[in-house]
Amino acid sequence: MGSKKLSVYKLNDTFDCITSKKELSLVSMQRNRAIKIIQKSIEDDTVEKEYSKVILSALEDLMNLQGQHGFQITIYEAEEMENLKDDQIIRYLFHRYRYLIYPVKKILDDYPPCLQIEPASICNFRCRFCYQSDRSFNRKSSGFMGTMTLERFKKIIDQIENHVDFVTLASRGEPLLAADFIPMIKYAGGKFLDLKVNTNASVLSERHIHAILSSGVQTLVISADAAEEPLYSQFRTNGNLRKTLRNVELLHDIREKNYPDTNIITRVSGVMIDPEKQNIDSMRDVWGSLVDQITFVKYRPWEKLYQAVPNNLSDPCPDLWRRMFVWYDGTVNPCDNDYKSKMKIGSVDENTISELWKSQEYQNLRARHLDADRCLLEPCKRCVVS
Repeated sequence: MGSKKLSVYKLNDTFDCITSKKELSLVSMQRNRAIKIIQKSIEDDTVEKEYSKVILSALEDLMNLQGQHGFQITIYEAEEMENLKDDQIIRYLFHRYRYLIYPVKKILDDYPPCLQIEPASICNFRCRFCYQSDRSFNRKSSGFMGTMTLERFKKIIDQIENHVDFVTLASRGEPLLAADFIPMIKYAGGKFLDLKVNTNASVLSERHIHAILSSGVQTLVISADAAEEPLYSQFRTNGNLRKTLRNVELLHDIREKNYPDTNIITRVSGVMIDPEKQNIDSMRDVWGSLVDQITFVKYRPWEKLYQAVPNNLSDPCPDLWRRMFVWYDGTVNPCDNDYKSKMKIGSVDENTISELWKSQEYQNLRARHLDADRCLLEPCKRCVVS
C-alpha cells in the first residue's frame, strides 16, 4: 500500500468517480489474462457446462471490445481479478457477467447475481441523504428496527453457497451493530469470490478488524462523504470524523502489521451530494494513504422516495434482474430504495432464496416493468433508478 498516489478514473453511471493506487494498464493486463484463461479452458474442454454459454459470450465481448452494452473489464473488475488465482477466473467472469449483463438483457436464472443481506437495520447515524433520517422508519416502535439472528444468517449462506458469488453484508443499517456480526463473517468467509461489508466505521473495533481481515472478506467499504469538518458531520449526522479516521487508521495499521498478504480491497465511498463542497482531491489527501480506493457514488434521493413526485420512467429497473435483498427479519425485498417493504416478495423463513427469486410475485413485478407499467407501481413510479 504505502504512499503511492491514487489515480482517478471514471467508471459508470453509478459511480461519479473512483480512485485507485493501481495503474490503468492493469485493465488491459487482466483483460488479456481473462482471454487467455478462457481460450485455454475451451481448448482443454475444462469449462463447466453451466458456465459455457456465458463464458463464450464474455470472450466474444472481451475480444471485440463491445462497448457499454457488452461485457468489459474496468479498473473495478481488474482489481478484483488481480486478487484471484487463475483457476478462479472463469468462475468470477461467469458471475460478473451475470451481474452486469443479465440486467441489460433481462435474463433470469435460478439465483440472483448479487444477494444483499442485512445484519442490522438499526443505525447510529442519521445521514441527511439516508432513509435513517425518516422518523417513521427509525423509531423503535416502527417495527422496522432489529438485527439478524446467527441461525437465520447461516440458513441463508448455506442456500447460496456455490450459487451466488457476490454477497454484500449491509443494507438499511450499520452491520457492525449486529451482536453476531463477527461469527457471521467467520461463517461466510471463504465461501464467496466477493464477500463485501459496508460500514460507517464509527464502531469499527480491533476485534472487528481482526475478524474482517482473517475471515476472507474481499471488500470492505467505509462510508464517508468528506475529509474535513464540519462537512463530514453535516452529511453524516451523529458522525465524528476524528473518531472514524482513528478507526480507519487502526485498520490500516493492523493490516500492515498482522495481515500484509491479505487480498482485501479497502474503499472509502462517499455520496456526491454537493459538488461545490465535496471533491476527490481532499478525499485523496486524507484517506488516500489509508485505503486502496476512494469513490463517490451519485446521489439519489432515497430518503424522499415515498413523497417524491412520480417520475414518468418507463424503462424496466435493472435491479429486478441483478440483486435481491434480505432484511434482518428474513423479509425479502426486490429493492432497498423501498425501505419500508411495500413490495415485499416473501420471507426466507417460508421459502428458499431460489424459490423467492423465481416466485410468481417477483415475476409479476418484472412483467409489469417490461410492459412499461412502472409508472403505475408504488413506489417504483417515484424511484430515480433507471
